[in-house]
Amino acid sequence: MKISFAFLFALPATLARQQPPTELRSYTLATVNATNQYVQIWKKHIESLKQFNITTRAVWTPEGNDKQVMALVQYAIGDDPADVGAAYMASEAFTNDMVGFNFSNFESVVSTVLDPTSFSPVL
Repeated sequence: MKISFAFLFALPATLARQQPPTELRSYTLATVNATNQYVQIWKKHIESLKQFNITTRAVWTPEGNDKQVMALVQYAIGDDPADVGAAYMASEAFTNDMVGFNFSNFESVVSTVLDPTSFSPVL
């Protein structure tokens, strides 16, 4: 009798597909004042992102870098982060959140979609 263990190799990929897409977003701002303002905007984003099935897991300001904001967000299973993010940024909710903020205060925005390892605890 021949036993195939091929399913074991496919298991981590299957589990990864069942995890919601998770994205780490890093914003570097021009000034400390702009950073403080953007931190306050993230309070609004947490609520408005929910309309797009985006869950905010955390918002940080890194120790030793007073011009950076980082956010960890999760999308619904099956959603493409790029597509949903673009729809959100084109929305009235996003526009309302950003009222009074000068976009030229962003020096960089880095978005990294994270793939969980097979042993990673689920958020």
